[in-house]
Formats: sequence, C-alpha cells, structure tokens
Amino acid sequence: MQNNINTYHIQQFIEQIKIADMTQQREIRIDIKSARTLALNLGEVLAKLHQDYEQLLKNLTPNNDIVEVRMDGGGFK
Repeated sequence: MQNNINTYHIQQFIEQIKIADMTQQREIRIDIKSARTLALNLGEVLAKLHQDYEQLLKNLTPNNDIVEVRMDGGGFK
C-alpha cells in the first residue's frame, strides 16, 4: 500500500536554512504553527520509514526450510 507524505513543510524549512546560510545569518526563527507542522511532518516521515523497514525485515525473514548436507569423505586412499 502506497501512501504519499506531504513533505512541503520539511522542504520549506530546508530552504529557510539554505537562505540563512547563504546570507550568513546567525539564527533563524519560526513561529509555533510552522514548528508544529514541521514536527508533525517529520513524525509522519519517520513513521513511514519505520513501517517500510518493518515490511522489509518481514519480507527478508528466511524460510524455515531444512537444508540437509551429507559428506561422505570423497573416497580418500
């Protein structure tokens, strides 16, 4: 199941950091509404990554097939 996550607020924050860096600002400020939406957006991304990781691990779990190996020595003389 594919669910898309809106990463607009993360991209907006990254752009704000880039601009602050280019203009050599010492700090940035964001209002509480932007901080809340950024935190929620980051939470969604982390939850999706966790969900995808769990699904990947579930798919990689080896089968419980029994492999039998027999060695007869090869007829050494």
